[in-house]
Amino acid sequence: MNAIYTLIFLVAPAALLYLAHHQAWAQKMGVILLCYTAGLIVGNFGLVPQSASGVQQYLSEVTVALALPMLLFTLDIRSWSKMAGTAIISMLFATTSVVTLATVLFYIFRGDGVESSSQMAAMAVGLYTGGTPNLAAIKSALEIPHEQYIMFHSLDTALGGIYILFMLTAGIPFFRFILGKPEVSDVLEDGSHSAFDEEDYSPLFRKESMPQLVKIILLSGLVLGTSLGLSALAQIILSLESTSALTIVLLTTIGMGLSFSPRVRQLALSYKTGMYFIYVFCFSVASMANLDQLTSVGFNITVFVFGTIAGSLVLHALLCKLAGVDSDTFMVTSISAICSPPFVPLLVKSLGNPGLLLSGMTTGIIGYALGNYLGISLALFLQS
Repeated sequence: MNAIYTLIFLVAPAALLYLAHHQAWAQKMGVILLCYTAGLIVGNFGLVPQSASGVQQYLSEVTVALALPMLLFTLDIRSWSKMAGTAIISMLFATTSVVTLATVLFYIFRGDGVESSSQMAAMAVGLYTGGTPNLAAIKSALEIPHEQYIMFHSLDTALGGIYILFMLTAGIPFFRFILGKPEVSDVLEDGSHSAFDEEDYSPLFRKESMPQLVKIILLSGLVLGTSLGLSALAQIILSLESTSALTIVLLTTIGMGLSFSPRVRQLALSYKTGMYFIYVFCFSVASMANLDQLTSVGFNITVFVFGTIAGSLVLHALLCKLAGVDSDTFMVTSISAICSPPFVPLLVKSLGNPGLLLSGMTTGIIGYALGNYLGISLALFLQS
């Protein structure tokens, strides 16, 4: 029976992807929100028996572990040096702003519990320098309760939507007035975002894609096995109580290391495959959350999410103003950090500045790579 439930949880995101591609309202919600909503309904209306709790827990852990290397396989780290210097500076400012705000909010709320406050600081850093994959990885690494994770991400979805709306509308003339309008380039890098385009997942379900998908899953499984083995060895040698954080760091490091291989980077479907596993994670972890506990989002979580988004945006803009970074570069790197790479093409189109597409996508992928290190390190530092 558990095999049937495992299959259902693995296939459910495919049905939701189909829905998002064919229904306007579902497309507006987004696949991640659809997965969370569907998971909450399935888990809280008696559609999943208690006997399947092991399947839910297992999938929520394994899918993240497999997804992380997949998301990093397509990195071209050598190309980062070719990126515009202002984009790199702006990315550093964005990262610094998020870490600063999360740390300040930790000290404000540490009276509610050092562990809980440090976990929220870690989630904020992981989410707003990288994205949902980092948030999921940090949840697993720090063993954050399901309800706290769901509340954090659900509130982020709501406030993040307001942030995106502001950046696509009033934010453009506002920041161009504050930071200055740049010279707009009409050069678009061919194919620079095709691997990260989350609109079309149909290649994952084509027969001719099977050989590549098998290679991706086997390679990611090898990375997972190696990371678990090294973590177990470290636990024995160093007498560690928990190796969850170390495992996530090893997964990230080995995944980045393999991206130096041209053969690995040519696995073009690895990013989409990784995101699909993240969707499975979202559906699984939401099905374990208690809806009654989600009806009242805590004040501290609300302030953490709103404070990090709004505060880091203001601090990022101030730093860019002092450094002479133009408005469009600031906005592209801001949205790639706070909302992740898939939202960059949307902003670039609204800016009418396609020349910034590669910079925005690359800084967002760098955020994926750094988010786990920064979030986990900050939590362990604050707890110490």
